[in-house]
Parts: sequence; C-alpha cells; structure tokens
Amino acid sequence: AMNPFTWPFRAQFAFGALACAALLGYAIYSQYQLFLDPCPLCIFQRVVFIAMGIVFLLGFLHGPKGWGRKVYGTLVFFIGMVGVGIAGRHVWLQHLPPDQVPACGPGLEYMLQAFPMQKALSMVFTGSGECAKADWFFLGLSMPAWTLIWFAFLALGALWAGFRRR
Repeated sequence: AMNPFTWPFRAQFAFGALACAALLGYAIYSQYQLFLDPCPLCIFQRVVFIAMGIVFLLGFLHGPKGWGRKVYGTLVFFIGMVGVGIAGRHVWLQHLPPDQVPACGPGLEYMLQAFPMQKALSMVFTGSGECAKADWFFLGLSMPAWTLIWFAFLALGALWAGFRRR
C-alpha cells in the first residue's frame, strides 16, 4: 500500500493537508530564519495554501463517500488553480528583462489600508520590483516556480482522490 495513487481518500486528503502545512511552515521559516521578506504575491500564495489546506483537512475529517468526494476534490482543484494563476504571474514577473520590471510599490499592508480592495489587488497583480527579485533557489527553480509546481500537483491530486473509482 505504498502507492499513493491507491491510498484511501482520507489518507490522500491527510497528505494534502500535511503538504500544505509543511509548505506554509517552510514559508514562515524562510521569512524569519532566512530573512526573505515575502512580497505581496508571496503572501497571496500563502493564503491559497491555507485555503487548500483547510479544504484538505475538512475532507479528511469528514471522510465523505461518493459525490461528496467529488465536491472536495473539485473545490481543492479550483483553489489550486487560483494558486497556479498567482504563482504563474509571479514566475512571469521574475523572468521579465530588468528594464520591463514595474517599479517597486508600497507594501501590502499599506495598500490595503490606503486603497479600496479592488485597487489594492490590481496593484498587487501588476506586481512590483520586489516581486521580480528571485533571491531563493532550489534545484535551479525560484520559490514561486516551486509553489506553481505544488499548486498543480496538489490540485490534480485532489481531483484524482475525489474522482477515481474505488
């Protein structure tokens, strides 16, 4: 039973919840121990992992049968696709030539206080100089490239868990 593709639904969702917790744990470690300040896009990626983790956890605790599994799987999938979109945008910003990088903007906290939500969000997704800076790499990939991979992996895994024949 070492094959995760054949694990029971609850085990697969427990793994998803633990993976989200571990990724968030590493994000906090990298902020406070490696002194890598998260840019606004990083913060949104954390929020998406929190949302995915919560749905994974609820699915694990509930342990539904039949269509209930499809609901949880689909919900995690769509949340994960939001993450893919945000991380994809972030990776794109990191690969812009330096002369095309948007100017550094104010911090997220300031933007949320100073501007209406819609304007603040649009400023975040336009991205700013600090979002284009890649200061952490693992196996040649930046942190948003890894979050993109994890969002896709967890989203597809949740669909698999929810829809496979048992």
